[in-house]
Amino acid sequence: MDRLIYTAMSGAKQAFLQQAGVAHNLANAATTGFRAMEHSFRAVQVNGSDGQLPTRAFTIDASVANVFEPGPLMATGRPLDVAVQGAGWIAVQTPEGGEGYTRNGALQVSANGILQTSSGQNVLGDGGPIAIPPDNRISIAPDGTVSVVPLFGTPNNSNPVGRIKLVNPPEADLVRGDDGLFRQANGQPAIADADVKLAPETLEGSNVNSVDAMVSLISLARQFEMQVKMLQTADTNARSAAQVLSMNR
Repeated sequence: MDRLIYTAMSGAKQAFLQQAGVAHNLANAATTGFRAMEHSFRAVQVNGSDGQLPTRAFTIDASVANVFEPGPLMATGRPLDVAVQGAGWIAVQTPEGGEGYTRNGALQVSANGILQTSSGQNVLGDGGPIAIPPDNRISIAPDGTVSVVPLFGTPNNSNPVGRIKLVNPPEADLVRGDDGLFRQANGQPAIADADVKLAPETLEGSNVNSVDAMVSLISLARQFEMQVKMLQTADTNARSAAQVLSMNR
């Protein structure tokens, strides 16, 4: 009887965890540049004390994989909006002072005149954060060059003030942090890649498919209910067996 309980218990636990992961993806279906996560599971046999004759198996969360497929591009007409075309990332400064990577190109200028993401991370250039002079119109070129045109004085006098650092490290080397930023697993900054291009006045949407996520949530809910039903069945069988044994005494 305990074999059924072990199987159902581990299956219900992992179905619940996968539900949480899919719900997290669904909650970020409208988050700019969000990358979905996928949970993969595997069965692990539980061996006896002598390592022989495995009698039951657990389901465990083997890994959480990031889905790096690009999301849809949406034209906004806003000069500070950029989207990475194809593979690549925008380098930003992490709260610890290191380097992180994002696809969220909804940029803004802070009160101190620093180019930042909508989440408040400083966008990194060739020499660090990019400072924007006041009273200027901003434009961002496909290669990441940030230029400003004064609102007063000589018209159409464009001056470059920096270049956004664009990188394209191997996807296998990237890990997602709790803050949603990606970092290299070795903790080192990635090398700038001149082949990465931006789409000006455009934003990249999340790569989460809302319909698929909803269908997955329904399927996982049914799996969880099935595992709980197995636990209830095991309890009923145990009670029935105990009654039969008590009648034979």
